[in-house]
Amino acid sequence: MKQKIPLMMIASLTIAQVQAQEKPDSLRNKKISLKEVIVTDVRAIKGMGYLGESSNHINYSGKKTEVILLDSLDANTAQNNPRQVLGRVPGANYSETEGSGFPTNGIGFRGLNPSQSIETNTRQNGYNIAADLYGYPESYYLPPLEAVERIEVIKGSSSLQFGSQFGGVINYVLKKGNPNKRFEFTSKETAGSFGFVNAYNAVGGQIGKLNYFSFIEHKRNDGWRPNSSLKQLSGFGGLSYQASAKLKLGLEYSILRNRIQMPGGFTDEQFNADSRASYRSRNWITSPWNVITAKADYQISENTFLSLTNALNLSRRSLVWRNEDGGPGAPDDIDPITGQYVNREVENEKFNNNTSELRFFRKYKNNAFSGNLAAGIRGFYGKLHRQGGGKGTTGTGYDLTLVEPGYEYDLNFYTTNIAPFIENTFKFGKLSITPGLRYEFIKSSVKGYNPSEDDSEVLQSDYAQTRSFLLGGLGLQYNLNYNSNLYGNITQAYRPIDYSSLTPLGSIAQVNPDLKDSKGFNVDAGFRGILKNYLNYDISLFYLRYNDRIGVIEKTDSQGNTYPFRTNIADSEHKGIESYLELNLTKWLSPMQKNWGFSIFNSNAFIDAKYISGEYKGKQVEYAPKVINRSGVTGKYKNLSATYLLSYTSKSFGDAANSIIPSADAVAGLIPSYTVMDMAFTLRLKNVNIKAGGNNLTDERYFTKRTDEYPGPGIIPSIGRSFYLGLGFKL
Repeated sequence: MKQKIPLMMIASLTIAQVQAQEKPDSLRNKKISLKEVIVTDVRAIKGMGYLGESSNHINYSGKKTEVILLDSLDANTAQNNPRQVLGRVPGANYSETEGSGFPTNGIGFRGLNPSQSIETNTRQNGYNIAADLYGYPESYYLPPLEAVERIEVIKGSSSLQFGSQFGGVINYVLKKGNPNKRFEFTSKETAGSFGFVNAYNAVGGQIGKLNYFSFIEHKRNDGWRPNSSLKQLSGFGGLSYQASAKLKLGLEYSILRNRIQMPGGFTDEQFNADSRASYRSRNWITSPWNVITAKADYQISENTFLSLTNALNLSRRSLVWRNEDGGPGAPDDIDPITGQYVNREVENEKFNNNTSELRFFRKYKNNAFSGNLAAGIRGFYGKLHRQGGGKGTTGTGYDLTLVEPGYEYDLNFYTTNIAPFIENTFKFGKLSITPGLRYEFIKSSVKGYNPSEDDSEVLQSDYAQTRSFLLGGLGLQYNLNYNSNLYGNITQAYRPIDYSSLTPLGSIAQVNPDLKDSKGFNVDAGFRGILKNYLNYDISLFYLRYNDRIGVIEKTDSQGNTYPFRTNIADSEHKGIESYLELNLTKWLSPMQKNWGFSIFNSNAFIDAKYISGEYKGKQVEYAPKVINRSGVTGKYKNLSATYLLSYTSKSFGDAANSIIPSADAVAGLIPSYTVMDMAFTLRLKNVNIKAGGNNLTDERYFTKRTDEYPGPGIIPSIGRSFYLGLGFKL
């Protein structure tokens, strides 16, 4: 008889085997018949692994997946340091914006744009948390990593079950209440350099059929640079009620309240002179976030499941800043005649959207083969209200007051999306074949007013567009044995034009009014597995075709002034190798050793992302470094562990022309290579843990982002050397 235990790590089974070997001889020599145990969800040794062929009633057979188990890492979770957590994912590139106040660093894979994770489907507990899937796919709210149990990454082939995007899915799975306690309290208090203070407190437990978990986190930071202060409050409340043996109901609420001061961007000369300086003191942004989610899971039979999730996002983003005409080099000085600063610009966005996802999953078996059928439908309705160009005050603090009524432009965008999908895994012994289809229907419209191109008149906008398309995919997986497999897939992808591209808020760029949707496909082929209990490996090839890719180029106006221009640049192809190797030397050389341990890992990606048509044929795609390599070592002695991480990212470019000489506005130009070292320590006692460490130990001065909008424009520097110390306990 086969017994299936979900979410059980290989490491846990190994520990049980070791403990069994330590029993007295009377028990050790006794023959005991055990049921076969099949791990169905996560396979890992420590730190990172991959998802099984099905997990949480979703098919992953043949797909490139990674799972990061946070509790097993030495990492700076209080500051959401992406290198120390997501750095194990091969090819993960970050848009580090914390140096300009933004703590939600963006992420991109395989040479795609990492800014605010616009190319990545960002989810929490399986539902979308980005601003607007089709209008403004940026991520302002991310759950605190202190509250995250694991992070799931699905690349390439995720477009069929999760959405049409090129860049894959990243899903933050939050912790749940302790099922063995009625009440449990967790507190983690952290302090660090530059006035950083983080207070995380959570409660959870199980009362009868009700499981509950809630946290609140308060974060404050004076900032590495002047004028880069942050005040942030994050919270979450989740209830899960087992109404019957077959029906489970859930309700969740996520909240974010923040106020960020933005010190502005740099020209290249300013960055080289002093990367910690600030030439802006009047730039502020807030992004209050509210996500309310209802869930229902119904087990129709032993092998048939149905789930319904409805997520309501009611959020905003408001900005008041010195108008950035002239770029980062334009001074923001007090006028000696008026004795005042110039008026600032006020901009607002309001996101109201609702996403419903109905999923069906069935396991079946007949004489010829067995299989998993996954099908479902997503419905999305979103409204984005965008206002910009309002005349603000001449003050310095956060103030959205308009000194003159009205905005330069005031637009309402509406999107309706209906997307059914189906994927079926056919299992023929060790071979699995998974074909799938997804159909997307999108209706977009806009109403309101905005200035004409020459600013001579105001144009009324009343525009609607409807389009639909069919995506297909095929996955293959061959299980060499229980712990290793060959996998591959090819899946089509699609990125519709979003409203943030058509009317970028807080941007100095001009936009091509004839932008087109982007289409293409992803291909993966790899070999992964676990050798006994000491070696974890995943080595794969990938190919991504991206037609009509949208990007930024530099153009020159009639007066000879350059300006950034957003358009469909050309077709691009991204190809390369991704590898992850993790070797636990202690389990290999001395498997019975319990007091000490030593392991090493390497996450490496070689990415060749180039334009293959148009004016920039042969040029490197923007924000696509060729090499991203991260190596780490972890040492353990009894309850103390430490991890050293070395991260290298090769050069990339901020524009499609691969300009070496930067533009005057600093949007175009080279992003030099950089190497960063981090160190993290964890002391684990019975109910107490102490964390300490340092980020960017060599105080490397580098940057990952050139931008034509906030928090710049210009170069956004990354943070220099910093330290932290945290105390956590559980009652």
